[in-house]
Amino acid sequence: MPQSATRQRIFLAPAPRAVGDIFDSDDLAQLRALGDLIVHEAGPVTDEQFNSISGDTAIIIGQIDLPESRLKKAPCLRAVFNVEGNFLPNVDYVYCFRNGIRVLGIGPVFAEPVAEAALGMAIDLARGITRSDRNFREGIEEYGLAANREAFSLFRQNVGFVGLGDLGRAILPLLQPFHCHIRAYDPWLPEEYLRTLGCDAASLDEVFRLSQVVFVVAGVTSDNQEFLGSQHFSQMPSGAALVLVSRAAVVDFDSLVDFARRGRIRVATDVFPQEPLLAAHPARQSGNILLCAHQAGALDAAIRQIGKMVVADVKLILRGLPPVLCKSAQPETVSLFRSKPVAKT
Repeated sequence: MPQSATRQRIFLAPAPRAVGDIFDSDDLAQLRALGDLIVHEAGPVTDEQFNSISGDTAIIIGQIDLPESRLKKAPCLRAVFNVEGNFLPNVDYVYCFRNGIRVLGIGPVFAEPVAEAALGMAIDLARGITRSDRNFREGIEEYGLAANREAFSLFRQNVGFVGLGDLGRAILPLLQPFHCHIRAYDPWLPEEYLRTLGCDAASLDEVFRLSQVVFVVAGVTSDNQEFLGSQHFSQMPSGAALVLVSRAAVVDFDSLVDFARRGRIRVATDVFPQEPLLAAHPARQSGNILLCAHQAGALDAAIRQIGKMVVADVKLILRGLPPVLCKSAQPETVSLFRSKPVAKT
């Protein structure tokens, strides 16, 4: 077994997240046992502050700016952990790849809670649960079959996926009891791999034309911003459901809202082009749209798990072993991501 490395510096600057939200006292104690832990929570890290700690820093935890000029001053750096959730364009990834610096993200920690919420949204859209609740409160409820004229079952249904990364793969096992026929479009995954997941590889047109429920779970990249629009929504069967739980930027959001408001399709979304959503936004006025306030993954248990994942992988890296829990940035794709940082509101 590799011998433990000598104590090196671990620099923790997780803004916009708070240290106490993601690391409990045991996590912090474990980090301190691994090295000289420096915690920075007082705003952005200035060049002066970075220079004062860079010489012997082995691990950076946070999403601070790391251009080449800073990275060159950190000769001992072995890994950068982005604990915000996105691979952001504030890191010189080429320099990191060339110099053996791992850049890691904690996105997988949100896959299960978001998948759970996405399934709930799909069932709600199919069975009209919140619609029935609203009708009850307005005194216009119907009973029995009359209340279900527009409902459909998820059992043995045609289901489509746009994207099949961590989130999509977390939804798949939740659909197994429903025995759905699943088609998936993901240009980053080969057909053979999709088949091993129990999915038929399909074109975008096939996913929208043949699916009663479509889960849009693709991350936003330079190649797919607003790539889903009216030409896709118009192909959906009348009354079909679309669940958007990745990033709003992958769809033409105004067009999506318009199709839902006209009763053409049903939509559930946890993400929006601008957050908070404007008070006068048309999405708020449609009974055909189920709205969630970017809350699908925001569970205390998930946020706490970030700290556990990071500590476990820091231990491995400092022992000379590869990380296994966090997601590694890939040189072929990381420069394509266009996700926005988390905003505190």
